[in-house]
Amino acid sequence: MQRKIGIDIHRLDNRIRRYVQRSVTQYEMEAVSGTNGRIVRFLSEHADRDVYQKDLESEFGITRSTASRVLRLMEQKGLVERQSVPHDARLKKVMLTERSRRLVQQMCQTGTTVDTRLLSGFSPQEVQTLYGFLDRMFQNLE
Repeated sequence: MQRKIGIDIHRLDNRIRRYVQRSVTQYEMEAVSGTNGRIVRFLSEHADRDVYQKDLESEFGITRSTASRVLRLMEQKGLVERQSVPHDARLKKVMLTERSRRLVQQMCQTGTTVDTRLLSGFSPQEVQTLYGFLDRMFQNLE
């Protein structure tokens, strides 16, 4: 039977997820699992600018009520804080807390470990070729 790239990528994704789950504490997993983790990562990657709830709604394709609920829960967990901005009292920028910045560092270390493990035994040229293939696959699905 012929192999299917989509199935193989899905299987690899499952193995990566299981490896990460074994590598981090339960506390870390609960704090940054699912949408929370994606929002924390987004805020970290955009730390050079103000991010508002509407930015998260747009980025993740979620409704205003869903974004409000998720952010309220993330505030309760101590992952984000919302702060008023002087130029518009209705707007609140969403910022990472010190706790979530520490979690981002741990997530980055885990990501580096996973990448190192995944690419073990590949030459630099093979890694470059692999990324070229992945880029083309992404473009093919746009």
